[in-house]
Amino acid sequence: MFRLDDKSPSMGWLPWARFNLHRNPFGELTPDERAELAVVEVDYLIEMLGDPRQAVQFIGECGRGKTTRMLKLRSHLPESSYTYIPEHLPCPPILSGNPILVDEAQRLSRSARRCVLRSRCSLVFATHNDLSKSLRKHGYRVHTEHIGESNGPELVCELLNRRIEASRLQSGVIPVISIEDAELLVAEFGNDIRGIENRLYLQFQKNLEVGFDGEM
Repeated sequence: MFRLDDKSPSMGWLPWARFNLHRNPFGELTPDERAELAVVEVDYLIEMLGDPRQAVQFIGECGRGKTTRMLKLRSHLPESSYTYIPEHLPCPPILSGNPILVDEAQRLSRSARRCVLRSRCSLVFATHNDLSKSLRKHGYRVHTEHIGESNGPELVCELLNRRIEASRLQSGVIPVISIEDAELLVAEFGNDIRGIENRLYLQFQKNLEVGFDGEM
């Protein structure tokens, strides 16, 4: 799918050196790395969230980029808090902050949701369900974005190559995802970024295990 024309045997002391990388680019990232590598614009949201009665909700299926946007916002808003709501109970305490960011907000217990909505702070929800009715009932203006609709080949190509570049070992050639590669991945996975990254993680691992001859 992608090609690396320059082999460097002297770097063989690192397993990923054959690709001029220090890790599998599509392995798990830290929250800070996810925020740094995100291909999203948040300045207009930051301005919007200066109003304490403003709520932003990111609606979409798993793997489309909701959490990435939350982490990007958190990295730019030092007074914010971020709480992830797990699938199974109990619901964890919601951290205080300004704004309050809640990931998987559709899982909030009734009491936790009531507490958040009465906080008088700006809110950011990542959710599978539209929560605008409850938000407006508590006096919030609601800005909604449906996440995944813009995940086309151009964006996919850019974000995948950013992940590869962030895993670079040293100067020189590294694998590159072409726009044609991205088009094929989008044709198979649609707007499921996580699915695409999982596929590429496995492909890199396979090439590491079977050996490398200059092409992946």
